[in-house]
Amino acid sequence: MNAPPRYELFVLEEGEKPVEVIEDTKIPNAATIKVVKQDHTLGNMLRAQLLQMPEVLFAGYKVPHPLQPYFLIKIQTDGSVTPSAALEQACTKLIGTLASLEQKFKREFSFGHVGGRIMEDAYGNAMNPNPWSEGRDYLDY
Repeated sequence: MNAPPRYELFVLEEGEKPVEVIEDTKIPNAATIKVVKQDHTLGNMLRAQLLQMPEVLFAGYKVPHPLQPYFLIKIQTDGSVTPSAALEQACTKLIGTLASLEQKFKREFSFGHVGGRIMEDAYGNAMNPNPWSEGRDYLDY
């Protein structure tokens, strides 16, 4: 098989930098940033977060080849902040958003809320959570 070992997709090698900033000389206030050992998941989230910022004029990413575990994200700003600073702000906001999502997920799916819910069978029909409370014996079933 041509695929590299799975650990090479997420473990940094000795001396390998996780992020490399390449300033663009042709476009003002723009940079291409190489993020190593990441894929579409982080690239798309960062792109979406950057596009929500008013000072960012352009944000796009690409994964040059599926067997190479990195992506390139291109950022152009209006000049009020640098592309690196915009990426740093986007990462901070994204971390906050994900922390909020995790908190809401844990609160929604905690077992403390189960007590007041109506239990359903596999077909969506309401079930009695405690069939023995109706005065029946187990032989009645």
